[in-house]
Amino acid sequence: MTNVVKSIIVIGGGYAGLQAVEELAKNPSNQIKLFDKNPYHYMQTDVYDLIANEGDFADVTVDLYSFCVGFCSSVEFIKEEVVDIDFKTKIVISKDQNYQYDFIVLAVGARTKFFSNIIGLQEYGYGIKALHRAMYFKQKFEMSLFKKLDQGGRYCEPLTIVIAGGGLSGVEIAAQMASFASDFYKNNNFTCRKLNIVLVNSGDEILKGLDKKLVHQSQKHLDKLGVITITNQKVVEITQDKVTLSDGDIIMMDYMIFAGGVEPNGLVHTLDIKKNSMGYIEVDQYLKSTEYEDTFVVGDCATIYENGHPIPPTADVAEQMGVLSAQNINASINKRELKKHSIKSRGILIALGRGYAVGKLFGIYIKGYPAYMVKKLVERVYAYKLERRSKAGCKKIFKD
Repeated sequence: MTNVVKSIIVIGGGYAGLQAVEELAKNPSNQIKLFDKNPYHYMQTDVYDLIANEGDFADVTVDLYSFCVGFCSSVEFIKEEVVDIDFKTKIVISKDQNYQYDFIVLAVGARTKFFSNIIGLQEYGYGIKALHRAMYFKQKFEMSLFKKLDQGGRYCEPLTIVIAGGGLSGVEIAAQMASFASDFYKNNNFTCRKLNIVLVNSGDEILKGLDKKLVHQSQKHLDKLGVITITNQKVVEITQDKVTLSDGDIIMMDYMIFAGGVEPNGLVHTLDIKKNSMGYIEVDQYLKSTEYEDTFVVGDCATIYENGHPIPPTADVAEQMGVLSAQNINASINKRELKKHSIKSRGILIALGRGYAVGKLFGIYIKGYPAYMVKKLVERVYAYKLERRSKAGCKKIFKD
């Protein structure tokens, strides 16, 4: 490996961005700047535990300042919001100043898509892809439980939560909340045990596109938890206390979580770069922009394919993309051949409440508590690697 010094900017401190930084930092000649408007990495795969009081926000975040300081090579974290990129002159434009680069990795992720044709969605729907939204919903959930308990007695009004979207996020949220509420009422011997979780799905079954066996197992467990699943219906209007479905049915509710779709992060919409019909940045087989040789795009803001079919955007896939983009940048610097992506999901684990999950790893099906423990182990190993880097950074900061 040569000692050519290159300035590399990574935008986005999510799963893909951090893996890109880790791999790029193996070359000590790389001068790396990580940008994010938030000072933390948010582990979205753990958010359901946060909402259900099995952890706090410290358990689902890693400080990006200390993470970057934890490298021996030159890695700098810049807490600024990027507002534009001039790809032709290789300049990143933030709200504060401009930055020149030789290579750039776009890893800005995705956000909940609040459809404009759903009346009242912006005002009354909750998303949880952003940490501040998840924290707000967690507080809302806790206060709602308290209010119902404060009513007392067996005849208190039920707490009703509608979840729109039967994909992975919607299913895991529904299961975790139903499981938590059940244990909460039983363990504390409360007489008011009324929690209605209603999962509304536009298709004829949940978890569209996933393995049929996992779909069946997941639906069976949701039924066991008492989750009400409504299929072949869409939410068309939301008010403060009710949801109207496409067939005209009305569900009275306390609040609604919207997990019915995602779109690229807001920055992507403003960038002058080729995108597909869904608004995701077009990439080639090397994860480069189809327009710019020095621009790599990874994670949820890009779509990659296997045998002509889009690969589901999971944390696992994002991490693989982050690593490959960095390897190809290092290969470009050293005039070596770039690697084509052969990324595929190495497996899937679906959390379905406390102590229960279903999954398929390397072709093997697992379910129940063993699957739950495997999922927890995967999450713990990932968090441990980041925490170790962050602790090393803290020691250097406070030593100085």
